Parts: sequence; structure tokens; C-alpha cells
Amino acid sequence: MDTLRPVSLGCLVMGLKCVGCSSLAALGAVSLALAASGPAVASPQPQTPLFASATVHSMNAETSIHLDLKQRRISVIRAGQSIGRWPVAIGDPKTPTPTGVFRVETKLVNPQYESTKSGRVHPVTGPASPLGHRWIGFLQQGPNQFGIHGTPWPHWVKIRAAVSNGCVRMLNAHVQKLYELVDVGTPVMITR
Repeated sequence: MDTLRPVSLGCLVMGLKCVGCSSLAALGAVSLALAASGPAVASPQPQTPLFASATVHSMNAETSIHLDLKQRRISVIRAGQSIGRWPVAIGDPKTPTPTGVFRVETKLVNPQYESTKSGRVHPVTGPASPLGHRWIGFLQQGPNQFGIHGTPWPHWVKIRAAVSNGCVRMLNAHVQKLYELVDVGTPVMITR
């Protein structure tokens, strides 16, 4: 089976293996250099995802992400108050979502992936992409990257299915809200 490798970090869905991108630091440096080089030109669909460096830490230490795998629900806890209680799809029993306490390592807008076998870059980015339009990476194990992301297949989230390769899928509107509430460095607590 062909596996996919995210061009800018991501997880792959529909039974495909999650694999991290090795050129993330270069992408961040290029993105920062381009941002500093002059005024940006608006584009209907960005070709290069926005990037948040893993060296940045959360500005609000009282904010955390809590994922309850048993309930298949994710929320943000800020100053002791729960914000959002969104349904999620999680890793299937053969490729489970990891448990423990992690930190948000990366945040990407419009992540894109490519095949590790053929090198083919998937042409779709944005809400119709298998990764949706937002990526919140929380764990990298070797080449594998786990994260919270959107999906073009809302049915799996609505029934709270266990179908991914370990990543956490959310409805695109919900992952957008989560993305806006957290920073790189925000703790991510995942329990069974």
C-alpha cells in the first residue's frame, strides 16, 4: 500500500500511515524570509502553509487541550472553564491515538501531503483536503507525526468513529475554533 507523507506535517487518513516531513525547519525559514521580504500578495488558496515554530511556547499557561478517548470528545480548558466540547474521530484499535500529556508542537494552515512511495503531492489543500484546513501537531515519533486536524468526511466525526492512523479528526468548523484558542506549547492531555 502506498503511504503518504505530509509536505508540511500532517497525518494521513483513510487507512494510510502518518509520516512527518523532514524539511519543516527549512519551510519555516523560507516562510519567515518571505514574510520579511515585502508586502504579501493575496491569493485565493495559499500554496505554502502558514507555519508556527515548535520553539514558541504558549502565552497562556492556564490553557490546555483535553481529549477524552472514551467519550471521543475534545475541549479546551482555560482558567478552569471548559470551552467547546467537540466530537472527534480517533485512531482505530490497530493504530490508536497515543495517550499521555503532550504539547502543541506545530500549527499549520492548509496542510498538504505527498505520497512517500511515489513522491506525488496531493493537489488539494484547504477544507476539502484529507487533513482539512487546520493542523495542530502534538507528537512526533521518528518520522510519524500525530495531530488534530479537520476532515472532508464529517460523517466519521459525527459518529465518533475509531478510523484514523492515530490522529484526531474534527469537523472543519470545530478545528478552526480550537486552532484559534491554542498556541504552540499549549499542553495536550489525552486520556482513555
